[in-house]
Amino acid sequence: MENSGHIVKLYGAWGSPFVHRVIWALKLKGVEYEYIEEDLSNKSSSLLEYNPVHKEVPVLIHNGKPVVDSIVILEYIEETWPHLYPLLPADSYDRALARFWIDFGQQKRPTVHAFCGSSKENNEKTGEKMLETLNIIQDQALGDKKFFGGDSIGMVDLYFGWYVQWFPCFEQLAGLQVLNPSNLPKLHKWAMNFKEEPIIKETLYDSKKLLLHLEGIRKKRYMAAQARVL
Repeated sequence: MENSGHIVKLYGAWGSPFVHRVIWALKLKGVEYEYIEEDLSNKSSSLLEYNPVHKEVPVLIHNGKPVVDSIVILEYIEETWPHLYPLLPADSYDRALARFWIDFGQQKRPTVHAFCGSSKENNEKTGEKMLETLNIIQDQALGDKKFFGGDSIGMVDLYFGWYVQWFPCFEQLAGLQVLNPSNLPKLHKWAMNFKEEPIIKETLYDSKKLLLHLEGIRKKRYMAAQARVL
């Protein structure tokens, strides 16, 4: 692990895919950091001070300065430690493509609430839309490559890496199957390759615990929506 020369801290919360992609980036680059777990139902004064706009995690602290939003943080990590395990391609056009696909994924990103609607019909419609999106990602962004950037994990892989554990939980909650070998053979193979990379593998969650976590989020959002109606 490289000593950055300055204290690096990461404010996060268990079960957050946004936090997890930052952890992966830091570990791939070998940057030492201190992790601070936040209780999002009782946010610390430090979190509110460092991220007064969104009041959410992740927040990366480097040299006493906060950086927020997981995608912005990934870019910051790459620019701050460019000599360590590059996350973006050297070619400017390839870097532009990487950023395009990250933006595409951000626009099409499903949520627990959207993927687990109030009826089977709504869930199936969401599943169909996601299958269309994932087919585009598979055919246009991934193709026949092992990872989105080629033979090694890059920033696009870190962005879509949440699919590996969170997406199967979404499917289970909604009673659907989307990301499987029959529907998306290349993307499914990518997910298997991604999970087996040592740094990724050692940080994966317990699937049952993650499912319970997402079920809790869904219940809270449903109860909040019902309260607004009443």
